Amino acid sequence: QVQLVESGGGLAQAGASLRLSCAASGRTSETYAMGWFRQAPGKEREFVAVISWSGKITEYADSVKGRFTISRDNAKIAVHLQMNSLKPEDTAVYYCAAARFLPIPASRMDGYDNWGQGTQVTVSS
Repeated sequence: QVQLVESGGGLAQAGASLRLSCAASGRTSETYAMGWFRQAPGKEREFVAVISWSGKITEYADSVKGRFTISRDNAKIAVHLQMNSLKPEDTAVYYCAAARFLPIPASRMDGYDNWGQGTQVTVSS
């Protein structure tokens, strides 16, 4: 088990940028793929991005491709989500998730073993 703590959420205007971070603790000697999901009010949680342990594989939801970038720092056991050109529809609670093996498809929530508590991102128009 690993514990995940997200940070970096907040309020931004449309077109601005935010950077989310997720720090992992616990059984970090094991390797994990790390993902980001989000849940807007009244909507189901949805996949945003995932990165493999090596960092060589990344996948993105179509809605964020070209705007969001996922990266990881294995020395610090952290994963980041750089969000550029934010839109009001990006408003959601963003969750970090860890998987022992990269889920196929990456959007499968039941493929992730551990979840953070979430961080709110609000984008105003």
